[in-house]
This record gives sequence, structure tokens and C-alpha cells, in this order.
Amino acid sequence: MQRIDIHGVALEVERIDGPAGRAPLLFLHEGLGSVSMWRQRDHSWPHELCAATGRSGVLYSRRGYGRSDPVPDVRGEPGTRGFWSVGRHGPDYMHREALTVLPALLDALGLRQPVLVGHSDGATIALLHAASHPVTATVVMAPHVFVEDVAIQAITAAREAFGSGLRERLARHHADVESAFWQWNDVWLSAAFRSFDIRPACGRIGSPLMLVQGLQDEYGTLEQLRAIEQRVPHAVTLELADCGHSPHRDQPQALTRAVADFLAALP
Repeated sequence: MQRIDIHGVALEVERIDGPAGRAPLLFLHEGLGSVSMWRQRDHSWPHELCAATGRSGVLYSRRGYGRSDPVPDVRGEPGTRGFWSVGRHGPDYMHREALTVLPALLDALGLRQPVLVGHSDGATIALLHAASHPVTATVVMAPHVFVEDVAIQAITAAREAFGSGLRERLARHHADVESAFWQWNDVWLSAAFRSFDIRPACGRIGSPLMLVQGLQDEYGTLEQLRAIEQRVPHAVTLELADCGHSPHRDQPQALTRAVADFLAALP
């Protein structure tokens, strides 16, 4: 594990070695995720996918997650301090990550046109980046392109669980668990966020795109994928049975095979 300085904020980064000559995989985690949360016991799906596709990989924890620096005054008044925002996130926080932070991180890592592999919030960030920047391909699992009632219900339940065991479980993966939880939970449950909608932006994605969702996803319905398909007709879709919000945990083998086949078909 290493830490990369981006305009005065250190972000946790892990590299997975692989053959040169192919675009690397860049993994973008969920709303409560981190580098370590991609692993499940002794299994690391990113390592498995890199091996199956013959590509190197990079995982990173967004600011406030994992071992990255925390968000200052995470529940305070929103604002900016130079390059970074401070305080409570605004409804555009995923736009800022996709269009400002991620390009700076790619420059610092020396990555050009990676394959983006995003989950949940990370999937939304991947879509926004692919809509405005060149990428080799994008794989999104359980993306959010608009806000559904089922997501609000699940996130409300997570707030209630945070005080009764969830905090302790998350603390194993985050140096500042308060920063990790509240920067995600507060903005999602804010009134301003109900109008979040990136469907128009998805129409600008011209690179190869794969959409993945579990049929038992507790945070979203297949309407998310249908909305993307309407605007990106070339998208490839994978719907997984016996699978909730995290396909890489619930159906890792089926997911790996499908993503490897998708990437193998690229020029």
C-alpha cells in the first residue's frame, strides 16, 4: 500500500502487477468502501479479475475512506479550500470526484485511458468520467444514475444501523469511520440530492460499456440499467440471479468470467 499526494491530500493506493501493453484496471469503490473492502476474507476479487484478464490494476480509497486523509469538518457547512471541498458534501460530489479528483489522480499515477471498474457510487463516478474523458472501457456494477425510493430506504436503514454495530464493522476498514460514513449518508439523505440525475450525461459515453446488477439489489432496481441502455445502445448488460448490491461478493466467479469475456472482445 502507498499514499499518493493530490493537492495536499494523501490518498491510499494499492497496485496489482500485471503484463504491460494493456490498459490497466482502475477500481472505484462504493459509498462506504475502501481498498480493503474489495477483499472478502482471503479472497480479493480485483486480484482475481486482473489475473483473468491479463491486466495490471490500481485500487484507491477516496478521500475520507480507508487510509486516505479524512474530510475536514465532514458534517459542517459545505465549501471549498483550494482544490478540495470541505464540510458536508453537495449533490455534485460524484461529479467533483469524476471530473476533478480522478483526472488529477490518473496524472499522478501516470495512467492513460484505463478500464474503469466501479461499484455503486464508484460506478456512478466511472460513468461520469467516461462521459467526459477518454477511457478504454467501463464496467459498472449497481450504478446510480437517478435516485430511487428503494435506495433512500436502504440508506436510512444504514443510518439506524450505524449506532448499533455497523460503526464497529466499518472501523476495521476506515481510519476515520465518522468521515467515511457521514460524507456518504448525509448527502444521500438530503432533500437536495433527490433531484440527482446523470441520465443525460450517460448519452455522451462512446467507449465500450458493461452494466452489471444483481436481481436482489437492495439499493436499486433494474430501472437504473434500463435508463443507461436507452442512452448507450452499445452497452452490454449482465443481470445476476441470487445476487444483491455487491456482485463481486455475491457472484464473483460468474462476474469474473463475464467481465473477462467483455474485455477480451475489445480491439
